[in-house]
Amino acid sequence: MSSAQRSVNDHRAKARQRFARHDRRGEARLPAVLATLAAILLYLVLPEQLLFVPRFVLPALEVLLLVPLIAVNPRRMTRQNRFSRLVSLTLVALIGLSNLVSLGLLVNALVTSKAQEGGPLLLAALQVWATGIIVFGLAFWELDRGGPVVRTQAERSELPLADFRFSQDENDDAIEEVADGSSRTSDWVPTLMDYLYVSVTNSTAFSPTDTMPLSTRAKALMAIESIAALITSLLVIAHAVGVLDQ
Repeated sequence: MSSAQRSVNDHRAKARQRFARHDRRGEARLPAVLATLAAILLYLVLPEQLLFVPRFVLPALEVLLLVPLIAVNPRRMTRQNRFSRLVSLTLVALIGLSNLVSLGLLVNALVTSKAQEGGPLLLAALQVWATGIIVFGLAFWELDRGGPVVRTQAERSELPLADFRFSQDENDDAIEEVADGSSRTSDWVPTLMDYLYVSVTNSTAFSPTDTMPLSTRAKALMAIESIAALITSLLVIAHAVGVLDQ
């Protein structure tokens, strides 16, 4: 066997064993913390007319919910109890609901006399859209197959039913260099980045792309995100056209 072939074989062997499930290390906590803080920051800098409670109330509450989650799993997510699971779902729901309310207020602002504040409101629309991508990505990540802890710590046979079907879940019968990275061969499981990508594509294409929703709740969440993104896009385009026509 040539040295080049041995190198390829070693690379594929490593590919089959590079995922957290093999040693139960768990997914890193930092990406989720950064995503959550980004959503909180985007809310903090929204215009006043898109806030339905005092500016710092919701961000303070969300940070308070984030702290115990970091305390339970400061570096890698390997532990979970009923309390931490409830707190994590509550945090995502709170960010998501507040963003949808802000979207409603944005719609009202853009179709009323407040729309004269065109620049700030168009920027706010971008903030609401970006927050939507983050929060729906976090929601998909928290719900699919029992959440980030269960996905890495439980045996495959014990995982809850999947909410999403990724391309890696059906690549085991493809050519070798593709099949070696599949869920069946390498024990691959999705991470936060995979769910954020799903959220980005759903928010821009207004429909699933390479990852299909399987459960009713996944389809409902993707539908809500698509509708919210479509409304935001249509409002921004309509407002921009109105400004150009003046």
